[in-house]
Amino acid sequence: MYPQQREREQPIFSARAHVFQIDPATKRNWIPASKHAVTVSFFFDANRNVYRIISVGGTKAIINSTITPNMTFTKTSQKFGQWADSRANTVYGLGFATEQQLQQFSERFNEVKEAARLAREKSQEKFELTNPGLNIAAPQDMSEDRQSPPLLCVNGPGEDKLFRSQSADIELSSEKERIKKMLSEGSICEMNMEAELFTLQDSNSKLVAALQEANGNVEQWKKQLAAYQEETERLRDQVADLEAHGTRQGPSDTVKDELTQSLEELEALLKAKDQEIHILQGKKSDLHELEQEREEAVHRLQELEARNAELEQRVQSTEQTLSSSLRERDQAERELQRVIGILDAKIFDLNGLRQSLAKLVDK
Repeated sequence: MYPQQREREQPIFSARAHVFQIDPATKRNWIPASKHAVTVSFFFDANRNVYRIISVGGTKAIINSTITPNMTFTKTSQKFGQWADSRANTVYGLGFATEQQLQQFSERFNEVKEAARLAREKSQEKFELTNPGLNIAAPQDMSEDRQSPPLLCVNGPGEDKLFRSQSADIELSSEKERIKKMLSEGSICEMNMEAELFTLQDSNSKLVAALQEANGNVEQWKKQLAAYQEETERLRDQVADLEAHGTRQGPSDTVKDELTQSLEELEALLKAKDQEIHILQGKKSDLHELEQEREEAVHRLQELEARNAELEQRVQSTEQTLSSSLRERDQAERELQRVIGILDAKIFDLNGLRQSLAKLVDK
């Protein structure tokens, strides 16, 4: 499917999309890399046997990402997808005009990733064949059986507190990880909504500019239409006058035909202008629908922000509970050390008593 021998890089697939990059400071928000939709292409470099995604905006390279088998293209919404490039230390996002374009790009990304994997395997096999001395078999078993020393169990209130604090610590840690995961998912949804909102705002500005231009044209066409109507009425009056005097003057038939033809042309022009006016009125209704979609996107974004704030509060509460549990665990450990010290003293006293009794028995 893909070219294997080319003297220079050749595009194998291209698509139009809005390009975004993750904010390196927050790692949450998207930064637009292009003001308008640009061409994003897959390239194959036959000399280095690698695949790349390249997009150029003006004289600047917006995307220059080498595809590796470990990369994954994720569709985060119906028209938006993203992938991470560890070499460039960034995350790229693409906003497409239709869901079909996103699906085509995702399929081609997976195909190119598979081709990159096969190319890497072939290059590794070729390297192993040319360097057989490097193929060193690994030992079958590098592990050793290790036994941990037995634990000294001391029955007492301090040990029970320690075990309870450790179990509570594990539960709180798992709850904290779950809440952080929910918070990260909410952040991803927020980034996707911001990208969609940016696309809607761009389309909205274009439609507003087109509508303003169309309104200016409508006013001009209305003036022309009024002038054409006046000209039509005047020509009709002239035709009626010529028809009334048609029996007296012979050359009036030629003039009548010319005026009739001019009248028909003006009527056809009036119909065309009426159709253009209807089309512009339809565009106005489309603009209202786009405004409603933008308002819905803003409302959803506000809901996501509120949800993120709630999750952050839950994380803070969990961290406070975790810190209090850690303090209780430290206190339990100190209590356990005190109990162990007392037991050591008692054992030492008992040992001395045993030696004294042994001496008395010997005497």
